Amino acid sequence: MRIALVDPSRTTRLIVARMLEAGCHKVVPFADEREALAEIKADHSIEALITSAELKYMTGVELCWETRLLATSRRPIYVLMMSSQYDQRSLIEALDSGADDFIGKPPLAEELYARLRAAERIASMQRELIRLATIDPLTGLCNRRGFFEQASEACARTAPPDGSVSAIILDIDNFKQINDAFGHETGDEAIRACARATRMEQAVTGRLGGDEFALILEKKSLPQAVEIAESLRVRLAEKPFDTGKGRIRLTCSLGVGEGRAGDTVDQILARADMALYDAKTRGRNCVVGNSAMVPVRSAIVTDGIVRAAMPA
Repeated sequence: MRIALVDPSRTTRLIVARMLEAGCHKVVPFADEREALAEIKADHSIEALITSAELKYMTGVELCWETRLLATSRRPIYVLMMSSQYDQRSLIEALDSGADDFIGKPPLAEELYARLRAAERIASMQRELIRLATIDPLTGLCNRRGFFEQASEACARTAPPDGSVSAIILDIDNFKQINDAFGHETGDEAIRACARATRMEQAVTGRLGGDEFALILEKKSLPQAVEIAESLRVRLAEKPFDTGKGRIRLTCSLGVGEGRAGDTVDQILARADMALYDAKTRGRNCVVGNSAMVPVRSAIVTDGIVRAAMPA
C-alpha cells in the first residue's frame, strides 16, 4: 500500500517508516499534517493514512475527519490513528472521527502488519464493490451510474466560461434488426465494437444502456466535439466484422451537445440527445451538433453527412 505517515516526531516517523518499508509498503512521511492533507487530496495513489493523535496544527481527530471527507465512492482511504494514550475513550473518539482502526504508539511491528493486512483485505473488497457498481460488465466502460459520477466531476472542472465542455451521445443504427437477424451474441459483439471505438483518453465514456453510449469531452468546443464525433463514426464504419451468418458493417448516429455556464450533465446530454434525434430523422449514419445558444433547426450537409447543426 502507499501510505501517508504523519507524526511531528522525526524519530517516530523514522521508526514507523522503517517498519512499513520492511513490510513492503511505500511510505510518504510528513511532519506537517496540513501538507499531508494536501498531498492526500492531490495523490489518489495514497491508499492509507497513519497519523499520530498528537499533531502540531490540528488534532489527529480533526485530520481523520478531514481525510474521511476526501474519501469518495470511488476512492476508499484506510485511516489508522496512533496514540500513546491507548485507552477506551481515545479509541472511541478516533473511531467516531472517521478512523478505521486505532493502535498504540510506538506500534509493535507484528501488530502493525496485521492491521495493515486487514486494511488491504478491506480495500480489495471495496475496490471490487466499486467496480461492480460503476463498470459495465459487457464493455468494461463506465455504466450509467459510473458515467454520471465522473461526468459531473468533469463538468465541474471545465465549466464555461473559463473552459468548454461538450457531450456526444451515439447509438448503433438499426440495432434491433442486427439482433433479430444475427442473434444476441452478434448484438453483444456489435456493442463491444462500438465500445472499443468510443474508448479514448481525456474523455469520460460510458454505456448508458442497450446500444446507447455517451462521452463527456473536457475543454472541447462544439466544432471540436463534432470533429471527434465524425472521427468516431468513420472509425466504426470502417471496421466490419464477421458473424456466423455473414459479414456486417456497423454504422451509428451521433448527437453533439455544447455546454454553457451553469449547465448540469443532464442539460448537456439533453442537448446532445436532441441532436441525436435530429441525426436519426436525417437518415442515420451522421453527426449533428447542437449549440448551447440555439436549438437544432437545420444543418450543414456535406457529401451526405450532417456535419454540424446551425440556426435556421
